[in-house]
Amino acid sequence: MAKEAVFTMKLEPELRDAFMAAAKRDDRPASQIVREFMHDFVLQDREYVAFLRRKVERSRASIAAGRVFTNEEVVAHMDELISDLKRKNHEAAE
Repeated sequence: MAKEAVFTMKLEPELRDAFMAAAKRDDRPASQIVREFMHDFVLQDREYVAFLRRKVERSRASIAAGRVFTNEEVVAHMDELISDLKRKNHEAAE
């Protein structure tokens, strides 16, 4: 990859010194580590956006297939689950 841009940032001297020392201990150029951090951050963002898109598409498919619930149905189901958990917890405590 051609290095055509310069990135300048401000940070605390203590953080810079600790980072440079850690890079030296690993025998790696600090710029390489920062590039890897940046690459991983961008990739993580892309993966999260792709995850959200898949989730939205599954939701849309569920709606199109008629698999929907009213708020009242969801609340009733959650109340039932909570009651079951409380009962089980109470039984386990005895």
